[in-house]
Amino acid sequence: MFTLTRRLFGAGLLATGLLSASGLFAAELTEFKIGYQKTGLPVIARQQRIIEKALEPKGITVSWVEFTAGPPLVEALNVGSINVGWTGDAPPIFGQAAGSAITYAAALPSNGAGEAIFVKPESPIQSLADLKGKKIGVGKGTSAHNLVVAALEKAGIDFKDITPVYLSPADAAAAFASDKIDAWAVWDPFFAIAETRYKPRILTTSAQTLNVKTYFLANRDFAKDHPETVTATIAALKDAAAWADANRDKVAEALHEVTGVPLEAQTIAANRSTFGIEPITPEVVASQQQTADRFFKLGLIPRQITISDAVWTAPSN
Repeated sequence: MFTLTRRLFGAGLLATGLLSASGLFAAELTEFKIGYQKTGLPVIARQQRIIEKALEPKGITVSWVEFTAGPPLVEALNVGSINVGWTGDAPPIFGQAAGSAITYAAALPSNGAGEAIFVKPESPIQSLADLKGKKIGVGKGTSAHNLVVAALEKAGIDFKDITPVYLSPADAAAAFASDKIDAWAVWDPFFAIAETRYKPRILTTSAQTLNVKTYFLANRDFAKDHPETVTATIAALKDAAAWADANRDKVAEALHEVTGVPLEAQTIAANRSTFGIEPITPEVVASQQQTADRFFKLGLIPRQITISDAVWTAPSN
């Protein structure tokens, strides 16, 4: 009896292993975890419940996990505590350089006019050239980090000639308020909140400095095991973008409803946002590769990476 039980148990383990290896268990997804930040297209999708409506017939519930910045979101993707998420251009580069299990699933428009380097109106700093020798608050590995690097490069200032003060948006806001940093580089809605409070002098924006995208990312294994869910989510985000473009007067309220960020700030953010989602084209890869190469040259990432190695290819059927 013991031998028979052992054989049956062993056969069960073997079957389990075969099923796992073949990906048959992947079809049993019941919860889909999405990482998002306080503004942008995923917030619109959440408010409209567009992804929920797309996945509900498949028996999949959607959970939303909020992050204040891209780097912790990428780490959550790496360890599998979320399945997909949206960040700026720099976080996946830092993640890939660190060996994170992430993949690029789609591209979204840049933060553009909604990301900037700015100072208080009474600051003696009048231009990017005046940042030499100054302290700039910025999130390490964020899209704003890339903005600082690129803006200084354009202004002819070596990155080592400024003092980057690596802070989360909340900590940077406190440092900016108490004049512990000379300038702040950050994205919406934090930039918009600063505008309502300080009426700052804007030295440059991403729209004036960079031609980059933001990215919809996935955990690499999740995308491999559940491509249909990733594809359905991208389609739902396209629907959310169409809704946002057709209902510009309601976008700020939708962002405010989900995030709790003051309506005045979300109105500023919404009015300068561009909504859309597109495939990862060779041109997008080339642009992202330039950013990665710049970071490596400056010693900001530990190794040279190839962006195309981390691009997800959707199944053709």
